[in-house]
Amino acid sequence: MKLDQVIATRASKTVYRDGCKAIKVFNSEFSKADVLNEVLNHVRIEETGLAVPAFHEVTKIDNKWAIVFDFIEGKTLQQLISENPKKRNEYLDIFVKLQMEVHKKRAPLLTKLKDKMNRKISECKLDDATRYDLHTRLDSMPKHVKVCHGDFNPSNIIVSEEKDAKIYIIDWSHATQGNASADVARTYMLFLLANEDAFAEDYLELFIEETKTERSYIQNWLPIVAASQSVKDKPEELELLQRWTNVVDY
Repeated sequence: MKLDQVIATRASKTVYRDGCKAIKVFNSEFSKADVLNEVLNHVRIEETGLAVPAFHEVTKIDNKWAIVFDFIEGKTLQQLISENPKKRNEYLDIFVKLQMEVHKKRAPLLTKLKDKMNRKISECKLDDATRYDLHTRLDSMPKHVKVCHGDFNPSNIIVSEEKDAKIYIIDWSHATQGNASADVARTYMLFLLANEDAFAEDYLELFIEETKTERSYIQNWLPIVAASQSVKDKPEELELLQRWTNVVDY
């Protein structure tokens, strides 16, 4: 495999293109268990019928774990929004409807969202009382089994250059099964962390309008998803996340 055409670079991985294949190469210290979990998540999502790049293999390249998928020729929804600001609302509508389609799916073998969130709350650096309140809040949330992407944002959506402009969703490493409102709260939070406050509010309003979900139902998840995100310990995010992790009634 040729690794001379870089598609994307992240803190722990680099994605390359080799002809019709995309190769995600992880840093040498990246956990083997996490790599294999991402593969399992992806394959389980493939089985739901959602449009995702086909998985080919997991391998090692220069002693680094790598996952090989189909390469999708096209642009991310994030790129399209940036290039066509006048079509922002049209793209936002596509974005919300696509997330709603994800939530319609079921994948019984995915990790349960509540289990993952409980682990994250236990790992975060909040004080004991706050962690206890967050565990209690999480336990009180309704148990659902909807597919949740866990990192649903416009950069993880590719609009292909095929005639029908088929839309693919990528990066299922954080996928779980659980309450869709937790997934929405996380997407909303990601926009806020990216300083896209206006887009965050428009996104939330449109989702609420389309699904008839109560705003407070989604907001009740914000302290939980903020605590989960704080485990990454990114200094630039901590101030906002600490505000959200204060458990209050909306």
